[in-house]
Amino acid sequence: MRHRSILGARGRVRPLTLLGDFVLHAPCEEVTDFGPQLAALVEDMFATMYAAQGVGLAANQVGEALRVFVYDCPDDEEVRHVGHVVNPRLVEADGVVLRGPEGCLSLPGLEAGTERYDHAVVEGFTVTGEPVTVHGTGWFARCLQHECDHLDGGVYVDRLAGWRKRRVLRQVARAPWS
Repeated sequence: MRHRSILGARGRVRPLTLLGDFVLHAPCEEVTDFGPQLAALVEDMFATMYAAQGVGLAANQVGEALRVFVYDCPDDEEVRHVGHVVNPRLVEADGVVLRGPEGCLSLPGLEAGTERYDHAVVEGFTVTGEPVTVHGTGWFARCLQHECDHLDGGVYVDRLAGWRKRRVLRQVARAPWS
């Protein structure tokens, strides 16, 4: 029997910001008010992420330039990780560098082989201001690094070079949402 509400059930689905929108390419502001508006934003972000069938979502992807992200992502052992981090700091990204497929809700339908470390640690706070540390390996480590990049004003395309970057940029130019 469930004793907690389902994440995102009280939230509203917000429109996603797409590549090229200014808010995606500028560093986000630290959260200073841990009140009900922040809690509502996190609920909206979960609802939006689930509606878009994503595994992570940063606040700037719904037009809010705040350092917040949510996630519901498995690791390589299929262990599900669900949560959020406010004012996250990527404090460790190490281990083996792996190139794997990476997509983004702000670049719908596109993906590219992107290099990421297979271990990451993020420190920050919960929506109520409690300190939190999140450890990720494999796919989940990729997710944590991806969302932290968003909050610093980056997208995975920024990590690409050569033919991989040119291919994604050609696909962006032809995309119906571009």
